[in-house]
Amino acid sequence: MWMTILVLVAVFVGASMQRITGMGLALVAAPFLVLLLGPIDGIVLVNACAILTAGLILPRVIRHISWRRYAVLASFALLGIVPGAVVVQQVPGAWLQISIGLLLATALTVSVTLRRASLRDSPGVRAVAGAASGFMNATAGLGGPAVSMYAMATHWSQRGFAATMQPYFITISGASLVAKLVFGGAEPPQLTLLTWLLIAAACTAGLLLGELLARVIEPNIARRMLVVIAYVGAAGTIVRGFSQL
Repeated sequence: MWMTILVLVAVFVGASMQRITGMGLALVAAPFLVLLLGPIDGIVLVNACAILTAGLILPRVIRHISWRRYAVLASFALLGIVPGAVVVQQVPGAWLQISIGLLLATALTVSVTLRRASLRDSPGVRAVAGAASGFMNATAGLGGPAVSMYAMATHWSQRGFAATMQPYFITISGASLVAKLVFGGAEPPQLTLLTWLLIAAACTAGLLLGELLARVIEPNIARRMLVVIAYVGAAGTIVRGFSQL
């Protein structure tokens, strides 16, 4: 009973942050769901919730999506998933997650410290950000921070970033879910039908709260929240890695 409640709370908060900042469901919910359900079931559930949440948000923000940026970011993210899947098979998962978490925290600190600096946006920069995102998504379930750093460095507007991330997360979460279920031997979490319905309701309720908050939260505040969420994801990945040693 308590485990189900904690799962619902994690999904609810993650969905709210997803609507406000454009990302956050996986970063907020994944560490808790992995601890509650285990590394395989937890990440599979995160992927499924990410697809549902982004799909529900998509109609609300579709007019603000930058499809050109999405196309490059998503294409190279899918390519980045391939070496990530290979690395997962060769490197112990615990040390891999610790390394990625530390690298992510360092890169975020550099980005925040140099936030006034400007990186010229180009297809090459998008390709690197997408590939890094796909690699991290395959190895640690963290597809968001790499593209959030790209957004900060290129001064991408918060509205455009938040909108474009929805089809992006549908793409990479869908690819990761298919890879795990079809090629990785994973199975859907063994949850009751009622629990699945409650999870879907928690996603929807979280989005409704996020919709209300997004109307009153200023873009600069949302950007700061984005940085905090990315740090939470890095810390959660490091803790998750140490817990598996």
